[in-house]
Amino acid sequence: MSVLDEQNQSLRLQDISPYHKLLGYRGIQRINAVLYYLLLTVFILIVLIPFYWMAKASVSNREQILETPPIYLPNPTFENFLIVAEQVPLMLFLKNSLIFSVLSAVGSVTISFLAAYAFARIKFRFSGLLLLILIMSTSIPEIALIIPLYQVLAKLQLLDTLAGLILILTSAMAPFTVWVLISFMKQIPYEIEEAAIIDGASLLQVLWKIVVPVTAPGLVTMLVINFISGWNDLLHPLVFSATEKAKTLSVAIIYIFNFRAPWGLPWNLVSTVGMIMIVPIISLLLISQKAIVEGLTRGAIK
Repeated sequence: MSVLDEQNQSLRLQDISPYHKLLGYRGIQRINAVLYYLLLTVFILIVLIPFYWMAKASVSNREQILETPPIYLPNPTFENFLIVAEQVPLMLFLKNSLIFSVLSAVGSVTISFLAAYAFARIKFRFSGLLLLILIMSTSIPEIALIIPLYQVLAKLQLLDTLAGLILILTSAMAPFTVWVLISFMKQIPYEIEEAAIIDGASLLQVLWKIVVPVTAPGLVTMLVINFISGWNDLLHPLVFSATEKAKTLSVAIIYIFNFRAPWGLPWNLVSTVGMIMIVPIISLLLISQKAIVEGLTRGAIK
C-alpha cells in the first residue's frame, strides 16, 4: 500500500461518525431501506384508500354506505350499475367519450408533431417569439375563453356536436404537446435526415421513416396524456353541448348529482360512474406504462 493510499484510508476513518461506527455501514443501509419502504407504503396507502372507498361504494347499496361503524368488506352488488344505466344514457356517453378522447388526442399529436418539426428544423423570422406566445397561451384560464369559443362554434355551426368539441380540445392541447415534442426533435442528428434527402427521400419519407420511429416514445406518451385529458374533460362537453347527443361520460356525474333523494346525494351512484371512468384509464396506463416511462426518461435517441 502506497503512502497516498494510507493517507486516504486514515482520512476516511476519521470521517466516520460515532453513529456509523456503532451500527456499521450495513446497519445504516438496512435502516435506510426500512425507512424507504415505510414511506413508500404510507404513500401507496394515501393514494389507494380514496380509490378503495370509491370502489366499495360503487358495489354497495345506500344502507351499507351510511352504516355506522362503516362496513369495510360489504357484500358486493352490481345493482348500482343497472340503476345508472337506467337513469343515464350510459352507452351513448361512453361512445361519445371514446370518440372525443381518441380523435382529439390523435389530432393534437399529429398537428403538434408537424409544428414541432417546423420549429426544430426550419429557421424563420420571429420563430422564437411565436413559440413563446404559443407556450404562454397555455397559462390562459380555460374559463376565460368560454365566451369567445362559444361564439366561434356558433358561427361555424358546430355547437352541440362532437366535431366542435374535438376542434376545441385539439387546439387547447396542441401548445403543450408542441413544446414537449420539440425537445425530441432537437435530439435527432440532422445528418441522418440530410443523408436520406441526398439519397432521394422526400420530406414525407423522412418524417415517416426517420423522425416518427425515433420520436415514437414521445408520441406515445403525449397520445396517452392527451387521451386522459380528453377522457376527464368536463368543462367543454358541459358548456358546448345542449343535448345528450354530444355529451360525454364525465357529464354523467352531473346527471347523477341531479337525482337528489330525501336522504341526500346518491353517493353510491356517483361512485359507480367514477369507477366506470377510472377503469379504462387504469387499463390504458398499465398497457402503455413502458412506453410512457421510456418517453419521459430516455428521450428520443436510442
